[in-house]
Amino acid sequence: MTTLKSKLKEDLTTAMKARDELTSSTLRLTLTAITKEEVSGTTSRELSDDEVQKVIAKEAKKRREAAEAFAQGGRTEQAERERAEGELLDTYLPKQLTDDELDVIVAQAVQEARGAGAEGPRAMGAVMKIVNPKVAGLADGGRVAAAVKRLLAG
Repeated sequence: MTTLKSKLKEDLTTAMKARDELTSSTLRLTLTAITKEEVSGTTSRELSDDEVQKVIAKEAKKRREAAEAFAQGGRTEQAERERAEGELLDTYLPKQLTDDELDVIVAQAVQEARGAGAEGPRAMGAVMKIVNPKVAGLADGGRVAAAVKRLLAG
């Protein structure tokens, strides 16, 4: 068992003993998503820590999107719960890049793409190919795309 998955299980046990309903339900759902990913496909397999992190990130993103939808629908109580679940899952992910750190990485990638002959808004794909491996797991794809668009336009 990977270290991240075992940490999730240990934290679930602790939350259950403490009768922390929010934490235990969030971790249960996350562990279920991990197990589902492990058994999907033709053969079951053990996920690596990086793959477990991707599943956690996907689950955290779902929570953020649900919170936004509930907030727009006027269901503030449910939106708060989704936000709290998302924040809990974020504690298991690596620290996200700040906007300034992301801009520096994107600016370097834009220069690199321009050196290769890519110019203007059409260079978006070339820049994203350079940036994505550098920021994988450290920044949300939407934030990265917005930064790339902003720097290519400006």
